[in-house]
Amino acid sequence: MAEKEKKSIFSRASAWLRSVKSELKKIVWTSPKTVRSNSIMVIVAIIIFAAVTGAVDFVFSNFITALGKLI
Repeated sequence: MAEKEKKSIFSRASAWLRSVKSELKKIVWTSPKTVRSNSIMVIVAIIIFAAVTGAVDFVFSNFITALGKLI
C-alpha cells in the first residue's frame, strides 16, 4: 500500500474552516416573528404544565393530610 502524504495541520484547519463556512451559508434562519411566536407558545405550555402539576400536588397533599388525621 502506498502511503498518502499527510497534510499539514494548517492546510487541514484551513479546509475545515472552508467547509464550516460553506455549511453556515446553507442555514435558513427563522424570522424574528416566528421565534417570538414559538417562544410564547413554549412559555404558555410551561405555565399550564406548572399549574396542573401544582394543582395535582395540592390535591394529593390535602388527601395525605386528611388520611393522616383519620389514622
